[in-house]
Amino acid sequence: MTHPPVLALRDPSSTDIWALANIPVLWICALGVFAVIFVQTILYVRAARAAAPHVNMPSRELSESFRAGAVASIGPSLAVVLVAIALLALFGTPAVMLRIGLVGSAQAETASAQLAATTMGADLGGESYTQQVFAVAFITMSLSGGMWMLSTLLLTPILKKGGKSLSKKNPAVMALIPTAALIAAFSSLAIAELPKSNIHAMLIFISAGLMGLCLLLAKLLKASWLREWALGFSILISLTAAYFLHTA
Repeated sequence: MTHPPVLALRDPSSTDIWALANIPVLWICALGVFAVIFVQTILYVRAARAAAPHVNMPSRELSESFRAGAVASIGPSLAVVLVAIALLALFGTPAVMLRIGLVGSAQAETASAQLAATTMGADLGGESYTQQVFAVAFITMSLSGGMWMLSTLLLTPILKKGGKSLSKKNPAVMALIPTAALIAAFSSLAIAELPKSNIHAMLIFISAGLMGLCLLLAKLLKASWLREWALGFSILISLTAAYFLHTA
């Protein structure tokens, strides 16, 4: 028997999560989040354009930086989108847009939701996945993401002060720290994938080889556009290789 949405919302034991997952307030929150992101993007672009003349950065280089950032975001964004599509059946469109679109870490969001469901003796998407479990999982995801943002808000000024002090004492070290941090972060992610299977290891070497090849060709051919597109090409070709390796 199909219950009206209003009645379904009042039944925590109901497995009809769609009556809860698609309520208007979630759509409003999701659209509000993307509106904030859009406004932030405009503000950051305007701030970058205003600061460029003070650091002797030509408008051409600024445009190239914007373009390189946009291209580099295609691969990571595509990975998040693919996972988000798979999560639509579990959380509904507004929740996925609100959480995955805001935080961008599908793994962290899914882990938070799974942990919340497990503590209630339920499985995500299973027969025990009720409206009550959905609500608790969604709140857990929101609290987890909120702590990320709160930590960033509190720690960024502290780290900024430390960075200024270090740059005054040893500018060379401060110039190396961001590069070293990025290399360490991405290296740890790649190393974690190596032991999973031979296919994982092959894909790491394929993607690394493609990235190196693109950068080498960009240098030899003096093609700056290839350097900008190198990450996008590497990720897209690696995804294609992953598909054929898994289906072979």
